[in-house]
Amino acid sequence: MPTALPERQALVAAIGQAGIAAQLQSAGYIDICTDAQTLGRSFVSDRLTCVLHLEGADCIGSDLLALDALFAMGLRSLGPVWSRHTIFGQGVPFENNTDGDTGAGLTADGKRLIARCAELGVMIDTSHLTMKGFWDVGEAGLPLVATHSNAWELARNARNLTDAQLRAIGETKGMAGLNFATLFLSDDGWRTGKAGLEDCLRQLDHMLEMAGEDHVGLGSDFDGAPMPEGIDHAGDLPNLVEAMRQHGYGEALITKICNENWLAFLSRHLG
Repeated sequence: MPTALPERQALVAAIGQAGIAAQLQSAGYIDICTDAQTLGRSFVSDRLTCVLHLEGADCIGSDLLALDALFAMGLRSLGPVWSRHTIFGQGVPFENNTDGDTGAGLTADGKRLIARCAELGVMIDTSHLTMKGFWDVGEAGLPLVATHSNAWELARNARNLTDAQLRAIGETKGMAGLNFATLFLSDDGWRTGKAGLEDCLRQLDHMLEMAGEDHVGLGSDFDGAPMPEGIDHAGDLPNLVEAMRQHGYGEALITKICNENWLAFLSRHLG
């Protein structure tokens, strides 16, 4: 596991990044989305609309004051951990041939963090949490969301979701976002770093079957991870859309996967 990140160092980075987003908004390049109205306008605006997300709550102390400060700056989505442990819970390692049951779930501080996020209206992302942490979020009564995780049945990596987890995402009216990284698309992708659009389609088939067609979208993970052949960057997404058509997905389902499901979920969540 990566070593722990000091809170002060993480906070300086997070505030700086939120500040960059604020500057871009002031300059007219983006809108920071904090409510459903802004989200709705994004499809008729020339400006990019962003939902500020924090992956790993290393910058937040047990007093949770930094959470409220970041919320005031526009934060509306948070993953308690990346693939390192924090005071709030444990992250899953990047390991194959194991599921996400690799450690403890949320700590007492983690459960307080989740409760405060629920009060504020900050979405909780479980993509890097252990399996126990995932179920802890569910027990808190929140919709289960994994923004960039795939089906474990097709790629047996600790970062992926079992069928029980995918079904729970659908049952709680949450969301699962397809991760494009080849490492999580198939076992061969983990070994070779290579995958294709057909691997994305196999994942989508299974995720749709388990979670339901209203609760699956795109998660991408364009962070430097190896991408499948045909998707080098966001500009290549039409290649995936055409592959969905050729695979037999109807236009209504494709639209749900590409935008409507996330828009509907975020509209409910942001209010």
